[in-house]
Amino acid sequence: MASKSFKATRSNLSISSDATDSQPSKPPLPPQVTFARRTSSGRYVNYSRDDLDSELGSQDFMNYTVHLPPTPDNQPMDAISQKVEEQYVSSSLFTGGFNAVTRAHLMDKVIDSEINHPQMAGAKGSSCSVPGCDAKVMSDERGADILPCECDFKICRDCYLDAIKTGDGICPGCKEQYKTTDLDELVDNGARPLPLPAPSGMSKNERRLSLMKSTKSVLMRSQTGEFDHNRWLFETSGTYGYGNAIWPKEGVMENGKDNDHAESLELMNKPWRPLTRKLRIPAAIISPYRYCISSHVPIISVLMFPLWSPGSQLLIVVRMVVLVLFLAWRINHPNNDAIWLWGMSVVCELWFALSWVLDQLPKINPVNRATDLAVLKEKFEVPTLNNPTGKSDLPGIDIFVSTADPEKEPPLVTANTILSILAADYPVEKLACYVSDDGGALLTFEAMAEAASFANMWVPFCRKHNIEPRNPDSYFGLKKDPYKNKVKSDFVKDRRRVKREFDEFKVRINGLPDSIRRRSDAYHAREEIKAMKQQRQKRDDEAIEIIKVQKATWMADGTHWPGTWLNPAPEHSKGDHSGIIQVMLKPPSDEPLQGTEDDAGMLDFTDVDIRLPMLVYVSREKRPGYDHNKKAGAMNALVRASAIMSNGPFILNLDCDHYIYNSQAMREGMCFMMDRGGDRLCYVQFPQRFEGIDPSDRYANHNTVFFDGNMRALDGLQGPVYVGTGCLFRRIALYGFDPPRSKERHPSFCSCCCSGRKKAKFSTLEENRALRMGDSDEEDMNLSLAPKKFGNSTLLIDSIPVAEFQGRPLADHPAVKNGRPPGALTIPRELLDASTVAEAISVISCWYEDKTEWGQRVGWIYGSVTEDVVTGYRMHNRGWKSVYCVTKRDAFRGTAPINLTDRLHQVLRWATGSVEIFFSRNNALLASSRMKILQRVAYLNVAMYPFTSIFLIVYCFLPALSLFSGQFIVQTLNVTFLVYLLTITLCIVMLAVLEVKWSGIELEEWWRNEQFWLIGGTSAHLAAVLQGLLKVVAGIEISFTLTSKSGADDEDDEFADLYTVKWTSLMIPPITIMMVNLIAIAVGFSRTIYSTIPQWSRLLGGVFFSFWVLAHLYPFAKGLMGRRGRTPTIVFVWSGLIAITISLLWVAINPPQGQNQIGGSFQFP
Repeated sequence: MASKSFKATRSNLSISSDATDSQPSKPPLPPQVTFARRTSSGRYVNYSRDDLDSELGSQDFMNYTVHLPPTPDNQPMDAISQKVEEQYVSSSLFTGGFNAVTRAHLMDKVIDSEINHPQMAGAKGSSCSVPGCDAKVMSDERGADILPCECDFKICRDCYLDAIKTGDGICPGCKEQYKTTDLDELVDNGARPLPLPAPSGMSKNERRLSLMKSTKSVLMRSQTGEFDHNRWLFETSGTYGYGNAIWPKEGVMENGKDNDHAESLELMNKPWRPLTRKLRIPAAIISPYRYCISSHVPIISVLMFPLWSPGSQLLIVVRMVVLVLFLAWRINHPNNDAIWLWGMSVVCELWFALSWVLDQLPKINPVNRATDLAVLKEKFEVPTLNNPTGKSDLPGIDIFVSTADPEKEPPLVTANTILSILAADYPVEKLACYVSDDGGALLTFEAMAEAASFANMWVPFCRKHNIEPRNPDSYFGLKKDPYKNKVKSDFVKDRRRVKREFDEFKVRINGLPDSIRRRSDAYHAREEIKAMKQQRQKRDDEAIEIIKVQKATWMADGTHWPGTWLNPAPEHSKGDHSGIIQVMLKPPSDEPLQGTEDDAGMLDFTDVDIRLPMLVYVSREKRPGYDHNKKAGAMNALVRASAIMSNGPFILNLDCDHYIYNSQAMREGMCFMMDRGGDRLCYVQFPQRFEGIDPSDRYANHNTVFFDGNMRALDGLQGPVYVGTGCLFRRIALYGFDPPRSKERHPSFCSCCCSGRKKAKFSTLEENRALRMGDSDEEDMNLSLAPKKFGNSTLLIDSIPVAEFQGRPLADHPAVKNGRPPGALTIPRELLDASTVAEAISVISCWYEDKTEWGQRVGWIYGSVTEDVVTGYRMHNRGWKSVYCVTKRDAFRGTAPINLTDRLHQVLRWATGSVEIFFSRNNALLASSRMKILQRVAYLNVAMYPFTSIFLIVYCFLPALSLFSGQFIVQTLNVTFLVYLLTITLCIVMLAVLEVKWSGIELEEWWRNEQFWLIGGTSAHLAAVLQGLLKVVAGIEISFTLTSKSGADDEDDEFADLYTVKWTSLMIPPITIMMVNLIAIAVGFSRTIYSTIPQWSRLLGGVFFSFWVLAHLYPFAKGLMGRRGRTPTIVFVWSGLIAITISLLWVAINPPQGQNQIGGSFQFP
C-alpha cells in the first residue's frame, strides 16, 4: 500500500473583527494585523509583518486580531487524532444494550473476500513499526498510510496515542517531537477555514449551529444599514472565512471598479426563479369530471366551485335529481313478495352510495407538478456571492433501508438497493445510508459488506458513463440497447469488466449462507477440540466425557457474531440480541477525490469522483418482554441513531426491494423542500412503481388507479398520504413539531375545504421565531422538556435545532419565510469518534423509549400494522402539508407479490390497519381544525373502506338468492327502473372514462382495479374487519405476515409464482360466491324452462347480476386453476357436468306444478 507522509497540522486562527467601527458607506482601511500560530511545544508565536511578507508576499490585509485560547480539544496532533479516530471507528463493530457495556470490537476483516476501498470497514494499511505491535496503520481516503511524522515512521493508532500521552509527543522513529506545518501550507493546501475553538461547555452540535448561523445572507444585510463585508469582498474578488484570511491574488483587486460593482448588483437584482411549478389539468378534461362528482353532492359543489356557469349548475341539478329520484323510487316501491330481498338490496345500495361519495369527493382538484433541476443547481451548486467556491449548499439526506428476514427478503435484493443508493446523483458528502436489519442476521451483515466492496467499482463506473438505472441487476437485465447515447471509447471495455465483477459478486452473495455455515462448523469443531484437550489436561486417568459446546455463528475475523445465530441461543436469537452498529463505509472527505487508472484495477477513473457515501449497518437491541413495534420501532431507532451520527435534515425511507431507478430522484424531491413555502412540507411522496409484474397484471399489482388517480387528487388538497416507502421526510416533522407560521394561519371553513389563495400577513420576522411543539399553539419549542419527549440523550436533543436550521429553504427572496443564509451548509461535517457511535448504540437499546413520546407523538407512530398511514395522518393533523412528486423517469421501482395468496395477505394487512385506525383516536372524525375538510374525508375513506366488504358480500349473494327464490330486488322490471339503472350506469361509466383521461391510466388498468376491488372486498377485507373487531372487543392481537420478496423456484419462467396455488382461508368466501352463483344460474334456467308460465324477466335480472359478480371474480378463478395447460381438461368437463347434475336434481326433487314461482314448493323464509 502506498505510503504518504502526513504532517501534523494545527495552525489555529480566530477572528475578532473591528469592522463595526468603520463607516458603513465604504470599505474599511487596512490597519495593522497580528497573527499567531501554535508551535510543536504548544506555545503561541506571534508573526511580524516581515515574517508574513517573507511567507505570503506583500498584500493588502483586512483588519484581524488573532487570539487562540488554550482549550482541551485544541491540542497538538488534534487533526491527526481525529482522522485516526474516525478510521478506528469505521473499522470497529459496536455492540451494547440494556444493562450491558458498550464495546467496540476492532474488525481485522469483515468479509472473507479482499477489501479494496479505503473507506470500507476493515481496510488494512501497513504494519506498525513499533516493536512488539502487530496492528495496522490507519489509512486516508486514498488508502495511503497516515504517518504523523516527517520521517515516515509507520505507527498504528494505539501506539500513536501512547506516544502523545505518555511519550511527550516524541516520534518513536526519529526521536523528535512531532512537528506542525507552516502557515503557508495551511493557506495553500487548506481549502476551508478552520473553525473557532469551541467555547467552554459548547457541544459539537451547538458549535456547528453557531457557525451556520454566522453566515448572513446578502438579502438580509442589504435591508439593513450596516456595511456588507461579504458583498465588498465579492466585488473585489476577495474572500474571508471564519477563522482565517485568504487574500486576493495579484492583479485582481482593483479597488471596486464599476464593472465589478455592476456585476454584484446584477446578481442581487436577478429575478427570483421558483424550483417547482403547479400544472393545472386542462378545464376541458377536469370540468366534466367535477360535474359528474358534484352531481351527487350539490352543496359541496357550490362551496367548491361558486363561479361555475348557470348551465353547469343546471347540469348538476339534473343529475342530482336523477339520483334522488332513483333512491326515492327504490324506497317507495318495495317488493312485497320478497321484502327481505328488497330490504337487503336497498341497505347495500345506500352504503355503496356513501362509500362512493367518500372516494370521489377528494378527487375534485387533482394537480400535476413539475420541478426545475437547472434552477436547483444554479442556486445551490454554482459559485455565488455567499458561496464563492461553488461547493454544494444542499442539505444532507439520511436514507433508511429496512429489512427483517433474509429468507423472505433475499440479501441480493437488498444489496442491489444499497448499490443504487450509493451511486445516486447527489453530493456524496451529504448522503448517509442506514440499513436496519431487524433480524440481526450475519447473512445480511456480510451481504452489505460485499455490496460496499463492489461499490468501489460500480459507483465510479455509473458516474463516469452516466448509467441509468444504477441498480446493477436491473441495468444488466435491460432489454434495450445498452450502448445508446454512450460516447466514451472505453465504455464497452468498462461495461464488460463490471459485468464480470457483478456476476462474481452475485455468486459470492448467493454462496454466503453456505460460507457462513461452513465457517461456523469449522470454528465449532476447533472449539470442541480445544475443550477436549483442556479436559484431558485436567483429568489424566478418568474417562473423557462428551463435551457439548454451544454452536455459535462466527464472523470472518474468527469471533462470535453478536446478533442472531443460525442455531438460536440465549441472547442470540431473533427476539433476543444486542444492539449492533457497524460503519461499513466511513464518511467521505469534504472535497472531491479524483480517481486514477489504478484505483479499481483495469478501469480508468481519471477525473471521476471515487468517494462513496457513508454506509452504516444497524441492528437495534431486542430483548424478551419488550414490545419492539415491528417496522415502526426499527424506523424510530434509525431516526435516533442517524441524528447522532450524521443528522441529515431530511430522511428518505425505502423498503429493501425498492431501489432508486432515477439517480436524480432526491434532487427532484429537494426542489419542493427548498422552494418558497417548502418549510411547511412534512414529506414528499413518490409513486410506487413495480417490476416483475405479469403482463396482464392479473391482481392489479401496479395499483395505478390509486397512485396516478387518488394520490394526484390528494395533492390538490393538503397532500397525499404516506404509503410506507419512497418518501422524503423532513426530520423536524417526524419529531412532532408544528409547522412554521402555524399560529399565524386561522383556518376558516373555506380554507379547510380547499387551498386558500389569500396571502397571509406576517407581523414578525420568521427567522427569529421558533417551531412550536404539540397540538396547542401556546407550546413553544422548549428543549428543557425534551428529555421527556425524546429521551435522555444529550447529543440527540442538541441535534434537533441543527436539523431544523439545515432544513430551511434558502433565504434568497423577501417572500421566503423561515429561510437560512446561502452558504451555511458548506461547513465540513464533524468527524466520527468512538463516543458518538457509543451514544448511537445507547439510543437503539430496547429500554430507551420507555417513558418517552417515541411512537406516540414522535417518529413513526405505533399501534397499527399500517404505521405509514397513521404517521402521515398525524403530520397533516398538525397542519403540515405534503406533495406528490411524479417524475418523468420513475423515481423508484420495487417488487410486488404476484402470487394470489401473497397478494391477499398483503391486502389483509393494509385493510387490518385501516380497521385499527377507525377504532382509534386517529380516526379522521376526531381530526383537529388544522386538517382540511376534504383531507378528513380522504382519511375517513381510508379507515372505512374495509367495512364495505360486509355489504359487498351480501350484494354478491343477492343474485343467487333471487334465482333460487324466483324473486328479484324489485317487484317488476318496469321501464322506470331500467331508465334509472341505465342513467346511473352511464354516469359511472362516464366518470370512469374521465378519470382515466385526466390521470393517464389505461382503461384495462381501471377494469383490473375494479375486479380486484371485489376479490379483495369479499376475502381479505372481511377478514380484516373480523380481526379488527376481535382486537377492539376481546383484545386479541393481530399477527403480522412479512410480504415475501423472493421469487418462485422455477428459473425458466419469471412469472412462475403467478401460477403457484397456496391455500389460505381467505379464499373460502370468493369460492363460495362463485359456486353459489354458478349453481343458481343453472337452477334458474332449469326452473324457467320447465315452468308452465316462465318468468323470463326475473330470470334475466338475476342472471345479469350473477354474471356481473362472476366477471369480477374471473382473475380469482384463473388463479385457482394454476398454470395454463397444466390443468387437465377433464376438470372443466366434470365441473360442468356437476353443475348440470345439481340443477337437474333440483328440478327432479321439486318439479314445477304449473305455479308462477320458480323452484316449485321451495319457500324462502
